[in-house]
Amino acid sequence: MGDSSKNPPPPPYAPMGYAQHQHPAYPPQPGYPPQNGYPSQPGYPPQQGQGYLPNQGFVAMPMPPPTAAYGGVYNSQEQNFAGKKDPESNPAGLLDSFEDKAVRRGFIRRVYSILVVQLVFTGAVISMFSFITELKTYVHDNRWVMWTSWGLAFAITIILACCGEIRRKTPHNFIFLGLFTACWSIMMGTTASFYDVDAILIAVGCTAAVTLGLTLFAFQTKIDFTACGGFFLALLLILCVGGIVMIFVPSTKYTMIGFGAAGALVFSLYIIYDTQLMMGGSHKYSLSPEEYIFAALNLYLDVTQLFMYILMIVGGARSD
Repeated sequence: MGDSSKNPPPPPYAPMGYAQHQHPAYPPQPGYPPQNGYPSQPGYPPQQGQGYLPNQGFVAMPMPPPTAAYGGVYNSQEQNFAGKKDPESNPAGLLDSFEDKAVRRGFIRRVYSILVVQLVFTGAVISMFSFITELKTYVHDNRWVMWTSWGLAFAITIILACCGEIRRKTPHNFIFLGLFTACWSIMMGTTASFYDVDAILIAVGCTAAVTLGLTLFAFQTKIDFTACGGFFLALLLILCVGGIVMIFVPSTKYTMIGFGAAGALVFSLYIIYDTQLMMGGSHKYSLSPEEYIFAALNLYLDVTQLFMYILMIVGGARSD
């Protein structure tokens, strides 16, 4: 094969993590002993390799535990949550951010802030229709004001309920909510103008007391009213059918009181139901923190409807 002295010299280094190949004609090179991992540095003890080992390639690193797929249970240093779900596709709406108490408190404060503004505006409109004689006379002679405002409010409600992008996108959500509040306030003002001022004031006081008591009850009770949504819906449908029948049947004092009591009961239950939907937590169903407009709309409708039915009771009781 030829003289071995003519063979090319060996490489000046050995591959890291591999022992040098021994050849009869070439002794091991000084300064490059066979390595067991990373080469040792002056002043440091020999290091055991974390990557290559002698003649073994890569080290088999332990695989992390399998992570649960979307919708599973995550356990890490981040916030743990069970079942991140879309509030549109799942009414439970158990979002991970909603489990944060700070987010929940901020959501509740925002909802009640909007609700207070709505109720104050509605009270001002009702006062205008009750104390301004010319305005009261006009709406008594022109019923189209009440029906037009009711139709517009109903249409805006359908838009806010069915179009999630509108009620979550600012400023569109506030614009539509403002339009709804204005239309609904005009409808309530025209309806309340048919009652005496004393009856209106009594109804306002009763509504405030009942709403406060029901809200406190919803916050502290262990009963989950969010699981009774179907039952409340059935009661609401019965109430609507009864209202349609009363349009064609001559109403008396006692029918007004009875129908008003039934309506007040139904919307008292809905105040508790919508309050617990807003609270979230351990309840079966809850709203996403992004649905503050929808939550304020629900509570506003509950409180104003409760006021109208209590006003019907008071008006019926005071009538001859």
